[in-house]
Formats: sequence, structure tokens, C-alpha cells
Amino acid sequence: MLGLFANDDRAPISYNYLAKKEVQHFIRMMHTRYGFSTSYLKRTLSHAKLDRDTLARYTGEFKRNSTIGSWERFKLHVVNQETFNEAKTFKKKHLKTLKRAQRIYHVDMDYIVGFLGVESRFGTYMGDYNVLDALTTLAFFPNRMQKFFKGELKHLFLFAKERGYKVEELEGSFAGAMGCVQQVPSIARKFNQDFDGDGASVWDIEDCIGSIAKFMHTHHWQENLPAIIPASYKKRRFKALRTTHKKTYALRTIHKVGVQEKAPFPSQRAYLIKTHNRTHDDVWLGSKNFRILTRYNNSANYGVAISLIAHALQE
Repeated sequence: MLGLFANDDRAPISYNYLAKKEVQHFIRMMHTRYGFSTSYLKRTLSHAKLDRDTLARYTGEFKRNSTIGSWERFKLHVVNQETFNEAKTFKKKHLKTLKRAQRIYHVDMDYIVGFLGVESRFGTYMGDYNVLDALTTLAFFPNRMQKFFKGELKHLFLFAKERGYKVEELEGSFAGAMGCVQQVPSIARKFNQDFDGDGASVWDIEDCIGSIAKFMHTHHWQENLPAIIPASYKKRRFKALRTTHKKTYALRTIHKVGVQEKAPFPSQRAYLIKTHNRTHDDVWLGSKNFRILTRYNNSANYGVAISLIAHALQE
């Protein structure tokens, strides 16, 4: 989602990470378990810098929209006619690869395009944060996702070693996600693949198409099943039920509070989703495919944005 978070942070500053006991423990673990040279690890981590603004996003009380964009920001940067037009151009340009991914993995190509639109504006903005700085900061300073980021730092070194990259030169998001579908190192190692025969790369559009298709297939995407269906609700704001992409409601329960789908919904249970506009709420019913979108990024706004790009391609 890099279009939502351009890098206008303060520059990272020098910091003596080697003085931290947990860093020394990390070095010993990487040497013992994965065979990394201790001198290489010490030299690399000694040059890692402290990224203060990245750390601020994950410390203290969670601030809404500090790491996940508000719906108004999605509409401003992603869910708009300009993006829909770019999506159509992208689909036309890469149709052969998209068709191959759809055929091999039994997924819907329009949602692949949606992923690429939300994650990197179709490969045009992939991040300019130093990934080593970001993940080292988040791995060794207390924050609400420190355990996760320490694991991603491990995967970053493994990813760089496996691909022959210089770990200190990799760039991506403030959270350490890289490439045209913004994969954190563990996801890149699991899903990134060589889809065009010239070597796997998280920065290659065709490889990214294959990677997202593989992700969707692995999580049991159902072809031709819309991720969301728009619904009607008479009031401006919806507060009748808790909206979430992690729990489904029976349709009869949804209907009882005055929500009615605008097209046939293919199941008796649905995720109840709300997007918050300045003047009103939009309500949506989500299918099993919607939950797959949010497994890539834990945000209902994110899943709706991908879905609306996909829908625009079907018009």
C-alpha cells in the first residue's frame, strides 16, 4: 500500500546495535542455526541505522490509519477513476501472463490486478525505505509487533543469501515489505517465484503476478466468486452490528438489522464490512474470497479496495 505512505520521514540515525544483548543473541542464533558468519553479521548490523519514525508507527497505543490507510485515503490515492483506467491499461499489457496465472492457479485475474494496484500502483512505486534499517529497528526496540519483526529480520538475511542480494541495499516499505506486491521477507521466500523464466524477483511484474496467484490458490480461492457484494442500509451510519472481516453472520441476522444485498449472495453466511466515508457508511457483504484478500493485509479497507479495482475491470 505504498501509495498511501510516501517516505517523508526523518532520516535514520546511527545506532550501536551491537551493544544490545538481544542483538548478540540474534547473531549467535543466525550463526548456529543457519551458518552465517558472525563477522558478516556483526559488520552488517553495525551499519544498520535507527529509523525513529518507523518505530513510532508501532509503539504506544495503536493509532488508527498510522500503518493502514483510512478509507478516505484509499479513495484519494487508490480507489478512483485514474486507478481504474491504469488497471485496464495494465491488464491489457499483461493479459497473456494474467491468463496463464488464472489457468494454472484457478484464480480470477482481475483480483491479481487489484493486488498490484493497491500494493504498488502497478509496479510504479515499490518503496524507498532501507529494509535492513526498518527491520533491525523494529526487531530490537519494543513495539506491539516486535516478535513478528524479529522473525522478518531473520527471513531478510535468509532471503538475501538465497537470492544473492546485498542485504544492506534492499529497499521497500517502512515495514520491510518489498517489490510490486509488497512481500515481507517470509512471504517472499514462500510465494515469490520465477514466472517468466528469467529468475525469481519480487521486483519483476510477471513474477509478482505469479506470486499473487499462488498466494490466492494456496488459500483456496474460489473462481468466479465475488469477494464483496454491495448492500443497502437506510441510515447514514451503520452501528447495528459489529463489522469485521474475521467473523461471519447468518444472512437472516444481517437482514434483521435492515441490511439488504443489492445482488444475489452465494452463501447463507457473510462477512459484514463497512467503509467509512466522511458523510456516510457503505456496507458490503463479503464472501470466503474476501477473507483471503485480508489474509495478505489485515484490513477490510484493503480488501474492498482490491475488490473495487477488480469490479471496475469487469464493467
